[in-house]
Amino acid sequence: MPALIHRAERAPSSEPPEWAGVGACALPVAAGSATGLLECHALVLTTTGPVHADVDFTAHLAGPGTLLWVRPGQAVHFETGGPPTGTATVVFRPGLFGPEELPGLFPDDPDGPARTPLVLPDPEVFRTSFDHIAADAAGPPGRIAAAVLRHQLAALLLRIHLLDGDGGDPANVERRTFERFRRRLEEGYPHSRRVEDYAAELGCSVRTLTRASLAVTGRTAKQVVDDRVALQARRLLAATELSVAEVGRSLGFAEPTNFGRFFHRETGLSPGHFRGGPGEQSGGIPGQRRPAD
Repeated sequence: MPALIHRAERAPSSEPPEWAGVGACALPVAAGSATGLLECHALVLTTTGPVHADVDFTAHLAGPGTLLWVRPGQAVHFETGGPPTGTATVVFRPGLFGPEELPGLFPDDPDGPARTPLVLPDPEVFRTSFDHIAADAAGPPGRIAAAVLRHQLAALLLRIHLLDGDGGDPANVERRTFERFRRRLEEGYPHSRRVEDYAAELGCSVRTLTRASLAVTGRTAKQVVDDRVALQARRLLAATELSVAEVGRSLGFAEPTNFGRFFHRETGLSPGHFRGGPGEQSGGIPGQRRPAD
């Protein structure tokens, strides 16, 4: 089982140029460097392989001709191993497209397409798109050049969505309710873990949120909230130098002991054991806890 926390030297994440909001690189976080938190979107195309990618503590193997979409805020670690591996990456800043700008796709949705390696039916088509974006991003800056890059990226994202749409029925009432809940949760989880607060903000009952959550994920609304808080805790413990107490405070826990109890309940490990501090061994990535009865 791979190590839980990668202790190698940290490398800065690649960022798109400010003038365009879209850029290109080999990998968003250098292979072999420590686990990092992305500040931008990264579309990683493996041209020769394989690439081992740990994204939010889930291991993926990306062989040649596969694409992986890594989102802002996710904890990422890459390993190539063996001979040099060819990759191409398009990076773009969040907020580049509005929620209604691309038909059926909101790029900043953390639950969007290609969250796991997507095997491409025609990798060369995507490689050509990546090459065009890389060439234009390296050219002279300007409003027209930025517009060209933005249109190229929009076409690329829509191609990905066509290949890997979620298949959910947008007319389904419970799915729509859950999507509203999940998007509000992305903003509110550092401040509240109370389902009642989210239900009040969305103008529905706790029972409605729970029914929608169970229908879409198989987990209650409370479990969805706790899952999101626990994920952020793991991200911060793995990829930042914040103390355990500071991580807890950033997630609304006034007392480190309360945060420790929450984290252990959700992951089966103490925060220190998860981080692999002095005298403690990280045994592996803890799985998601079972739904409560």
